[in-house]
Amino acid sequence: MAKAAKKSAKKTAKKSAAKKPAAKKKSARKPNAAFMAPVTPSAELSEVVGSKPIPRTEVTKKLWGYIKKNGLQDQKNKRMINADAALKPVFGGKSSVNMFEMTKLVNKHLS
Repeated sequence: MAKAAKKSAKKTAKKSAAKKPAAKKKSARKPNAAFMAPVTPSAELSEVVGSKPIPRTEVTKKLWGYIKKNGLQDQKNKRMINADAALKPVFGGKSSVNMFEMTKLVNKHLS
């Protein structure tokens, strides 16, 4: 009889635990303020993204828009970006850079 009492006690404990209201969910991640702070592009970069101060995220969006619009992504290796006349000074004179190196080179042109 003691076993039956223990089992029913466990069942009621599980049921009462299941009936608790759900804990509040954490809010979505907040954007980092550093990414949203306006930066001024250099003269070389402003030919591609414009000369107004804009956030870093917008610089990246505009740069990728320019690359896709002009077909500058390498067809065989999509990670490589082929520079045209406007991008060559931004890429430090290199004719081709990978997408990870590109962000490093672009950061040098932001202030």
